[in-house]
Parts: sequence; structure tokens; C-alpha cells
Amino acid sequence: MSSLDKNILDFLVALVAEFAARFDIPQSAAYNYIRQYKGLDYYFRHYNILHTLSFDDNVDNLIQVCANHGGTFGKR
Repeated sequence: MSSLDKNILDFLVALVAEFAARFDIPQSAAYNYIRQYKGLDYYFRHYNILHTLSFDDNVDNLIQVCANHGGTFGKR
């Protein structure tokens, strides 16, 4: 595994943990939700920009991306 691949996966693990903490859900449920509502597609497509943002901003972005694809977490 290249160091870039490791960085991408390490960042994803941390981001899933932050998402799970925001909604007080297990990390496995957070990962499944993000995957189901296209958050992973977004993450891998835009990693080169996303890793420069804060985790709070990234979680906010994931909430919006997932909502755009039918997710309901974070909707008011």
C-alpha cells in the first residue's frame, strides 16, 4: 500500500469516527450510512481538497451530500 493510500484510509477512518460521534451512533453504522448515501463516492472523488478542511467541515459536507442522496441525518 502506498503512503498516499494509507493517508486516504487513515483520514477516512477518522472522518467516520467524527461522523459517528456527531450522531452518537456506532462507527459501523456511520460507515454504512455514508456508503449507502454516496458519501464515500464524494470522499474518494474529492479527497485532495477534503483533507485540507477541518473534520467539522467535512462532517457537515458529508451530511449534505448524504441528504442530497436521500439520507436523513442532520435534517431539520
